[in-house]
Amino acid sequence: MASLLHIDLATLIQTVGYLGIFLLVFADSGLLLGLVLPGDSLLVTAGLLASQGHLTLWLLMLVTALGAILGDAAGYACGKRLGPQLFTRKDAWFFTPRHLDRARQFYARHGGKTIVLARFLHGVRTLAPMMAGAAYMPYGTFLVYNMVGGLGWAISVSALGYWLGYALPDLDRYLLPLLGGIALLALFSTLARLRNKPR
Repeated sequence: MASLLHIDLATLIQTVGYLGIFLLVFADSGLLLGLVLPGDSLLVTAGLLASQGHLTLWLLMLVTALGAILGDAAGYACGKRLGPQLFTRKDAWFFTPRHLDRARQFYARHGGKTIVLARFLHGVRTLAPMMAGAAYMPYGTFLVYNMVGGLGWAISVSALGYWLGYALPDLDRYLLPLLGGIALLALFSTLARLRNKPR
């Protein structure tokens, strides 16, 4: 079963190619599909495939970085356009003007590091750019940190998969537990950040 799931993910990447990787990363970054897409696992597997000669590492990193940066930009645009409408509804239980005001204060103080760190947290990387747009974080500031986070994530996670492909022989048989561990680590780090967030 483990090898079947690994083959499915690896086969998906090889089938969709660089364009498919770009679209999956774009959706993971800028659309609400990012809450269910396996962004980190996808990149680790793609890096592993690059170590086996199925993909070119520098091109993988470039395509992934572009998908991440443009995806976040799309998320920011959606948040800026739709956020104020969501946060002014009188019957809302969460999307209230008070929450929008708190988000604006938070992004004014911590927006840059939030955009960079959120890139490495599953689910949060989808919501952070949307909240930045809704909170009217200046786009020039957002763009700088978006590029730093997108490049850092694309390069480091792809390189991790590439390095693992060389460092661990017969990684194929251990890939599913490894990807499960990465997913759990991302989930726990996200939950820890949310739990420790000041109220």
